[in-house]
Amino acid sequence: MKIITISREFGSGGRELGRRLADVLGFDYYDREIITAIAQAQGMDEGYVEKALEDHAWQHIPLTYGRSFASSAILQSTQTNLLIEQKKVLDGIARAGKDCVIVGRDADVLLADQKPFSMFVCADLEARIQRCMERAPEGEGLSRKAIEQSIRRIDKARARSREIISDSRWGQGGSYCLTVNTTGWQIKDLTGAVADYIRRWYERSGA
Repeated sequence: MKIITISREFGSGGRELGRRLADVLGFDYYDREIITAIAQAQGMDEGYVEKALEDHAWQHIPLTYGRSFASSAILQSTQTNLLIEQKKVLDGIARAGKDCVIVGRDADVLLADQKPFSMFVCADLEARIQRCMERAPEGEGLSRKAIEQSIRRIDKARARSREIISDSRWGQGGSYCLTVNTTGWQIKDLTGAVADYIRRWYERSGA
């Protein structure tokens, strides 16, 4: 079984790259499906679950409780329950034994025992702002400043979630098998090269 995990800066195109890689490689693809599974298991609204995990889950959790979740107060928090459920969903995907691409959800850390091919996708801030503006729903009308604020807020939340559950730093090159900078590229033009690199990586590793 081969698992590719994709961590990404907001607006960098990591989600699109993940989907295209899954298509090229013939792998299963998991992204929002994980949120759906968590919401169903907890009997919660998908929008709430996504917001809790991606935006607000970590701001009240002290790092001293980080990797053990030993405090009863922490264990009782909705956000921590969702994190535990997320781990269960990811473990279920791994147990299925099928080649797959997983976007986000700190899957590279939570599935570290599966030795996934971990990627980090990044881009210059201006490129990310432009991508978000181009892909914003019609009529949304977000200003450039509002988009930049969202990018910084979401990236900060993603970095903190990793800091809580792992000794490695979010976005630090040595924490991943491959870092891809999408600045100046169309994602579709990068996909083939990245897919070829992944194939060669697995050939070298004997997987």
